[in-house]
Amino acid sequence: MANGFFTDTTLCIGCKACEVACKQWNQLPADGYALTGMSYDNTGSLGATTWRHVAFIEVPESKKRLPMASTAPVTQPPVPSANGDNNTGPGALKFLNIDGDGGASLQIGFPDIGQWLMMSDVCKHCTNAGCLQACPTGAIIRNEFGAVYVQPDICNGCGYCVPSCPFGVVALQHDDGRAYKCTLCYDRQKDGLEPACAKACPTDSIIFGNLDDLKMRARQRVADLHSRGETDAYLYGVDENTEVGDLNAFFLLKAEPEAYGLPQAPTLPQNRVGRGYLAGLAMAAVLSVFSAISLRRSQH
Repeated sequence: MANGFFTDTTLCIGCKACEVACKQWNQLPADGYALTGMSYDNTGSLGATTWRHVAFIEVPESKKRLPMASTAPVTQPPVPSANGDNNTGPGALKFLNIDGDGGASLQIGFPDIGQWLMMSDVCKHCTNAGCLQACPTGAIIRNEFGAVYVQPDICNGCGYCVPSCPFGVVALQHDDGRAYKCTLCYDRQKDGLEPACAKACPTDSIIFGNLDDLKMRARQRVADLHSRGETDAYLYGVDENTEVGDLNAFFLLKAEPEAYGLPQAPTLPQNRVGRGYLAGLAMAAVLSVFSAISLRRSQH
């Protein structure tokens, strides 16, 4: 039986309760309170001490993903004024509009402010996990719950797993040099409890359970959103033909994957390295043959 996460970003309110619950349960240190320049995001990204990370993303309306069918452009509702004109009433805004050529003009109405995207990111526990394949000591395994798990008592801190993760999840701890990431709350699962992040989520944006059940629920959620006109909703990490296979922690998104910091089609970095290594060996062999021929001719 494989368990995992279904994260519905349309329900995420950015409260960061999952981040706090993860840190509290796993006794992870805080990331500090300095301004990062990334809106309300003080953690910045996943890391050795941040196993859940809520991203705040501002996306212009023009960058929204519309994969299913073309829809009419989303426009702001007009605000009637006292004399009946639209977009010039007391609720209208004066804003500076900058076009693609760098020109600017003062307009009255509502700017194309787009939308806020919020997503609670986590290790994906890939079907074909690059970190697991790259680990030379057997420290990274797939446990009985289907999660990709790092055994800290076996990890020697070689770091091979870090560049092998296509999502940039795995990181080395500065204190002891070992690799750390989400464990899918392995200790809680052994006691029959759901992971701390899913337990703390107030909107059920993070749902934990059997993967087959989660995928059925996720597909139904997408169908419901489409029936309401939200045709830009889609699943990321389910039924996709990529090198990493399906994700045990998958997402419902409403914009391009890149907007959330996710690759469009994740690949295993070691596959690229392997081909380059073989090509290098072949080139070295060819050069060795030519060198031997040149040396023989010079001797004669």
